[in-house]
Amino acid sequence: MLVPYEALLSLPQETLQGIIKEYLLSQLEDGSFSDADQQQLARAMEQCKLALKKGELVVEFSEDDESIAIRQRVHLPTSRNKK
Repeated sequence: MLVPYEALLSLPQETLQGIIKEYLLSQLEDGSFSDADQQQLARAMEQCKLALKKGELVVEFSEDDESIAIRQRVHLPTSRNKK
C-alpha cells in the first residue's frame, strides 16, 4: 500500500527523517555515512523530501510484514505506478 505524501506530512518529523535516513543508508553499498559529512547528509535528506513531494519516490507500507520503505516510483509494478 502506498502512503500518500499528505499523510507523510502528518508524521512526527523524527519519524519521517528516520524513514528517509534508512532509505539513504540502503542506497550506499557499504551501509554507512562514514564518507559523508553532516552537510551532505542534510542535502541528501532534503533532496529525498523533494523527490517524495514530486512523486518520484513513494513510501510503501507492507501489510504482510508491517514494514515501511521508500521506493522509486518507476520500480513499482505498473498497477501501483500511477500518481
